[in-house]
Amino acid sequence: MRLLLVEDDPMIGEALLDALRAEHYAVDWVRDGVMADAALRSESYDLVLLDLGLPRCSGLDVLRALRKRRATVPVLIATARDAIGDRIAGLDAGADDYVVKPFDVDELLARIRALIRRSAGRAEPVFSHKGVTLNPATREAAVGNAPVALSAREWAVLEPMLQRPGVVFSRTQLEQKLYGWKDDISSNAVEVYVHGLRKKLGSDLIETVRGLGYLVPSFLRSPWT
Repeated sequence: MRLLLVEDDPMIGEALLDALRAEHYAVDWVRDGVMADAALRSESYDLVLLDLGLPRCSGLDVLRALRKRRATVPVLIATARDAIGDRIAGLDAGADDYVVKPFDVDELLARIRALIRRSAGRAEPVFSHKGVTLNPATREAAVGNAPVALSAREWAVLEPMLQRPGVVFSRTQLEQKLYGWKDDISSNAVEVYVHGLRKKLGSDLIETVRGLGYLVPSFLRSPWT
């Protein structure tokens, strides 16, 4: 999963960047509202972690512009502004959740998981398909009752497809789940991780859709192949 972190305080930003990457998220970090707006116009994210008190353009203006474009990406406001009026303004502008600094990092991570889960149309915290189970909170995977060790990037490739069986993901879409701006992208990275997942989880779990990308088929065989 790829996140946009919008935070102008260097110490807070570094701490959040480390915490998010430790959870195997690909993270882009920007430090002002203009850069945040540019990133949201040009890139695809699974969640935005947004401060309000930003240089050049406020977080609230970034959020309003995002929702004016009808973008549905989940937005979690993380700010020092704790007045009820600020919370109401943030939520009414289109935020999905609101936390006040200082916050507990574990709680923040749980809120992020919940928002990503909801945006995928799921209520359950642990999800299964075709005998494969993923627990995003613990990063545990299993086939049947047997645990399987997945690398962070294997997980990043599998999770979005397992959440949306029958949906085709292009190689570019999967690369966006794997890498932030500063990461080096290998030309065949997605193919390598798909190959590893097939070896660990079964050769029929992920199908190649010629010329389009990959999908985890629904229980009925996909019409794409």
